[in-house]
Amino acid sequence: MTTSLTRIRADLWETRTDTPFPGLTTHAYLWTSDGHNALFYCPATDSDFAALDALGGVDDHYLSHQDEAGPMLARVADRFGSRLHAPAAEHDTIGRHRTIDVPLSTRHVDDRGIEVLLTPGHTPGSTSYLVEGAEGRYLFTGDTMFVAADGRWSTFVIPGIGDPAAMTDSLHLLASLQPDVVISSAYGARAVTVLDEGAWPACVEQALVSIPVNR
Repeated sequence: MTTSLTRIRADLWETRTDTPFPGLTTHAYLWTSDGHNALFYCPATDSDFAALDALGGVDDHYLSHQDEAGPMLARVADRFGSRLHAPAAEHDTIGRHRTIDVPLSTRHVDDRGIEVLLTPGHTPGSTSYLVEGAEGRYLFTGDTMFVAADGRWSTFVIPGIGDPAAMTDSLHLLASLQPDVVISSAYGARAVTVLDEGAWPACVEQALVSIPVNR
């Protein structure tokens, strides 16, 4: 069965709600730009493949971190012939499901005009992406920063895997940006936030408070 994607911006589409396991709710996002389609995060099923096809398929697939890796990586590549962009630091974990075509290890703007931002802390390779969209700047934060169930901005350092100090540095990096729309992978209250002018620094400050303090 296929479903329609939800259009959240003129050039940005959201897949159906996925719940890979209890307590985790996610979407994937298709950005269409000048005849090129980029998919951010990873859908949990192939239920929206026909809808993605109708919009031109997927040319490039961007993961934010290893938690998004699974059998669907190969399914996306087989269906659309897409290139996989993913953190080099998590090559072994992600590579068990699909070879990374474009390993990411530095901050840069790639050949698709997508700015790659290394934001470790949730996991060692967590990566965020910034694009100049048709209706502002879209920032994809993965699980580095999200809106929790109580409506406050938060983050999560995976015990034994993440790093609080790295997360602090990553949030300071994100604070230096000027996004108009922020899209997380996992989320509580909402996945997509349209920001009022000047609101972003206060959002990051909320998230900083949620970082555990080593004692």
